[in-house]
Amino acid sequence: MVTVIETYADFAAGLRTSAIEDTVRHHAVRAVVDWFASALPGGVLPPATLVARAVADQVGTGAATLIPAGTPAGGQAAALINGTASHTVEFDDIFRDGLYHPGAPTIAAALAAAELVGADGARLLRGVIAGYEVSNRIARAVNPRHYDFWHTTATVGCFGATAASAVILNLDAAQTAHALGTAATMAAGLQQAFRADAMSKPLHAGRAAEAGLLAARMAGEGVTGALDALEGPRGFGAAMSGEGVDWTAATTDLGTDWTITRVTFKNHAACGHVHAAVDAVLALAAEHGLGLADVERIEVASYAKSLEICGNATPTTAFEAKFSLPYCVGAALVRGSVRRAAFDDDALADPAIRSVAAKVVHTVDAGCEAAFPRARSARVMIHTTNGRHVDRFAPTRKGDPDNPLTDVELDGKFRELAEPVLGVAPSNRLLARLRTLDARARVGDLLRDASVPEAAE
Repeated sequence: MVTVIETYADFAAGLRTSAIEDTVRHHAVRAVVDWFASALPGGVLPPATLVARAVADQVGTGAATLIPAGTPAGGQAAALINGTASHTVEFDDIFRDGLYHPGAPTIAAALAAAELVGADGARLLRGVIAGYEVSNRIARAVNPRHYDFWHTTATVGCFGATAASAVILNLDAAQTAHALGTAATMAAGLQQAFRADAMSKPLHAGRAAEAGLLAARMAGEGVTGALDALEGPRGFGAAMSGEGVDWTAATTDLGTDWTITRVTFKNHAACGHVHAAVDAVLALAAEHGLGLADVERIEVASYAKSLEICGNATPTTAFEAKFSLPYCVGAALVRGSVRRAAFDDDALADPAIRSVAAKVVHTVDAGCEAAFPRARSARVMIHTTNGRHVDRFAPTRKGDPDNPLTDVELDGKFRELAEPVLGVAPSNRLLARLRTLDARARVGDLLRDASVPEAAE
């Protein structure tokens, strides 16, 4: 009997040479652009900078590159540090149906693997597509129950990183299957890690990238894994999601229905569970000309996970604020956006933002809960000081596949995040090269384009 892992492995190995539709390739390019947009600012911040110091014996020499420092590193070290960087500023992509951030672990591992073997841009894109398709489907299969205790990006991210690395390292189907089997037993990451002001959440993405690359490299040397590690009675699904995971559905339409075309690219620099509310508040403020002085109370009704994870009304740090729906609503109303500046020290100390946050009443709406996780919605009603009541339903988020960022908007996000790190001209040059990734002869040259050595000093 063919196992689920073997089905994924056959698919991934086939992507080394199979024809890829232009639309699928275009969405893979978008994913890489968005990954760099998040990784560049994250690379000059803790915990990525601290991880680089912690593994200093693996940094300074090697075939891979840390961004934006430009420092050479070993493959696993680069995957770990760059993966951590790409999940730090909370701006990386989301596969909504799987409660999962596929890009951070998958692309970090793919880039490191590509540098190790001197791969070109076309091979990188094949790896990225494989990683997204395998891991997005696993994430969708094990959730939402998996998300009760596990951070999907940490756990399922291992499979995305493994599949991407396997394609780029040119593993055959049997080797890829063993790599995925090994990844299954290396996958971990607790939700408790981001229910407090800790650095563990971005580390989850980095660790998944590192584990996936390592699993693929070991499989290439003959290390074997359990091929029934997903559906087995003591396997990943049973241990982390209980009974009832539909593994047949998880492989249906593999290679014809491309999940990478339905990825969310974030429009706000905060946890995705606050985005629908922020969108609604921004729309109401613009439509009705509302400011701080106009607000008596803001009622936000969303799904249970939004309240559970983002219900803290009095965050004290930037990390906590990114997971605070009341704070983000306040920042949206007072500052007009929830971009990175909304979490700077002056914003955290802004009494106006805190005043609005204190007026937010956050509850669970039955309709929003029923639609979760396939839709991330919110109902917002603003009660004004002059007795008006204005409301808006956000059935989805700006950036979701049913309300996507255009290429122009995605490029604008890239420039906003990359320019403070690289400068205007280097950012534009890197973006142009990312947009023509298929024509890049060596991925390593691209990584050097994304490097500013003095940024890490």
